[in-house]
Amino acid sequence: MSDTLFGIHGTALALRSQRMGILTSNIANAATPGYKARDIDFAAALKASAAGASDDRAIATATRYRVPVMPSLDGNTVETMTEQTAFAENAVGYSATLSFIRGRVETVTRALKGE
Repeated sequence: MSDTLFGIHGTALALRSQRMGILTSNIANAATPGYKARDIDFAAALKASAAGASDDRAIATATRYRVPVMPSLDGNTVETMTEQTAFAENAVGYSATLSFIRGRVETVTRALKGE
């Protein structure tokens, strides 16, 4: 029922949550020598999920290593400003998706109450 009620937004929320975890991990490992920053190609993950892949499988196929603009000497590819920008952009998308779902739930609740 949630698939028909929320459409693709339920999946998008789960993918954005996973992406937030990956971006947070990148930021936390900014000083770890040899750490390779990763990110999710959100559009590819959403497309794979819409095609029937599980969320975990969609994330696995859409995860990419980031190519740094300025490589560090210790092999770490985390660029803090890039990660913070990606995190902020993802947080806005997460919030927008959550607002849509919240509105849908409120609409169904009002309909059930007969308002």
